[in-house]
Amino acid sequence: MTDEHLDRLVRDADPYRPDVIGHLDGAKQTLLEEIMSVPTLQRVLEPPPPHPTTPRSIVRRSAGALAAAALFAGILAVPAMLPDHRDDRQAVPAGTPIVYSAAAIKAAEENPRLLINQPGWTVTTVYGFAKQQGTIAFRNGQAELEMNWYPADAYDDFYADRLRASKPEPVTIDSWSGHLFTYSAGDFAVTLRPRDGVFVELRTRSRWTRDTFERLLTDVVRVDARTWLAALPAEVVTPDRVAAEAAIALADVPLPPRFDIAALGHIGINDPYQFGTEVTGSVGCAWVSEWLRAKRIGDDAALKQASDALLSSHKWRVLHQMNDKGDWPEVFWGIADKVAAGTPPTGYVQALGCD
Repeated sequence: MTDEHLDRLVRDADPYRPDVIGHLDGAKQTLLEEIMSVPTLQRVLEPPPPHPTTPRSIVRRSAGALAAAALFAGILAVPAMLPDHRDDRQAVPAGTPIVYSAAAIKAAEENPRLLINQPGWTVTTVYGFAKQQGTIAFRNGQAELEMNWYPADAYDDFYADRLRASKPEPVTIDSWSGHLFTYSAGDFAVTLRPRDGVFVELRTRSRWTRDTFERLLTDVVRVDARTWLAALPAEVVTPDRVAAEAAIALADVPLPPRFDIAALGHIGINDPYQFGTEVTGSVGCAWVSEWLRAKRIGDDAALKQASDALLSSHKWRVLHQMNDKGDWPEVFWGIADKVAAGTPPTGYVQALGCD
């Protein structure tokens, strides 16, 4: 990958270019801003068009994973109908022996846990849930609804931006107050007020009318942690499965010195594609750090080891499995090649999501 190609991939994800403004919102904006080294949510995008084109997913959650990440094959329906009572309603069928780790329960409890209490809706994308920020998307036929949440201190900027779309209309979703904004006759958003340190924005995607959206809002409910976890597709990697799944993903990947797979437990809950970006991004960051250390002290052996490891990424099975679903592998390979060639690209920290 050339400098121009790598720059283009990142530039294409830049929401501040005139030809891109309006095509991304919500979690896409926040994450893309991290690529561009802009403080999160300092700038908010113009409202997107009614039917924005979903770009190929590029980079990991903590460094620019586009919110509309590739859909994964196995989809588990959201529980068809939840009991008709309020506030963290219990919906796990009686007698069903579902056991979740303390880490998985904690990750779910620290986030809004909203589901659609209608038959036919399925979860298609999920990631984040690590730092008061995450995304979950649902689909029913041609209709799609995305829920994104962010730290409460970003609410004022979001709300002010949405005022440019329309006059706010008060709504309540399962006792949670917010405002509905209308972008067009078939494009809507609901921004819920901060609660428990976060706020949520619900955004329509294709094939909506005002009536169908308003009816749906009456069936969006907040559930308990176990119900929310039970609604996720089996392919989603929860914190209790991170170590085992990471070991599988990294089976043919050379690990950097002192790299601890167990330390990946902080990455939250992610669908397979986003999990892959988190895991390989962590390995890539560690190898780049090792390359820089070796270069600084003149350790030629360690420098070659790091270069060889990064170049070997072109053969990593996990990246090839992801390559038809998004652009993360190409971004990773582009950075790896540049580092191995002795010229770490500017912005690699943001691009790989290095801490």
